[in-house]
This record gives sequence, C-alpha cells and structure tokens, in this order.
Amino acid sequence: MQIRIATRADVPAVLNLLADDDISRDRGFGVVPEEVDAAVWAAFEAIDADDRNELVVAEENGEVIGTCQLTFIPGLSRGGAERLLIEAVRIRSDQRGRGLGGDLIRWTVERARERGCRIVQLTTDKRRTDAHRFYAALGFEASHEGMKLTL
Repeated sequence: MQIRIATRADVPAVLNLLADDDISRDRGFGVVPEEVDAAVWAAFEAIDADDRNELVVAEENGEVIGTCQLTFIPGLSRGGAERLLIEAVRIRSDQRGRGLGGDLIRWTVERARERGCRIVQLTTDKRRTDAHRFYAALGFEASHEGMKLTL
C-alpha cells in the first residue's frame, strides 16, 4: 500500500469511501452522485491550497482503498504546541481486517512528528465501538468528551 496526498482525480474515490459506511448512510450521505457537486470541488480546492490541511489517500494496485484528512492546528495551549487533527478515516470495506488502517494511522502520526506536532487527536462516533478498540490499540486514549453542533 502506498500513502500519498490526494489529487483532484482521487476525489470521486474518496467520496465513495466516505459513503461506504452504515453511519454515513444513516446521515443521508450513502450515495455519491454521478456528477460531483460544485461545493465538494470547492472544498477539495480549499484543502489542496491550504498548507495546514492534507487529504490523504492510500492506494494499492492503482486503486484508492483508504483515506483520511489531516488538519494541523497551531495553539497557545500546551506551550504553543501544534496538534494534528485526523478526520474521516476510511478503509474500503472489502479491504478491512488486513492491517491497512493501522498502517494509515501510523503514517499520519509520523507525518505529525515530521511537522513538529506534540499531540495527535481525533474523534470517532460513539456508535463505532470497533473503531474505539482500533484507536486504543494504536495508543490513543479516550481522554476527552467530544461534542458537536450541526448548523
């Protein structure tokens, strides 16, 4: 598996990965339209242009089989430490169980180290109990309670 920064050509495959999930389908995001919406293209362009954001893909044999988004956040807390926020981690459903998710997360943690981050954080839906065990096995601790407000 190779891990790299996504290109515009990867966006449809990333959207398919994000939709390949029961919780995403429950939220109404389980169908990827044939024509990608202009708002999605604008979001990709914003991510691609921002050196604090990276859309990452994992590919094998020329196919995108995993993704996540990285956001590097400067902050005054923790002595001015920069932190990495990992979002939207997905491995294609037919590829799960091969250790690829662990490889992807370890790559992101190394990316954080390279950038001088002192903390890596992520959130995961409370219903994703398998994901909780997965992240704990990689050394993450459920140290905070996350909250969201949908606008």
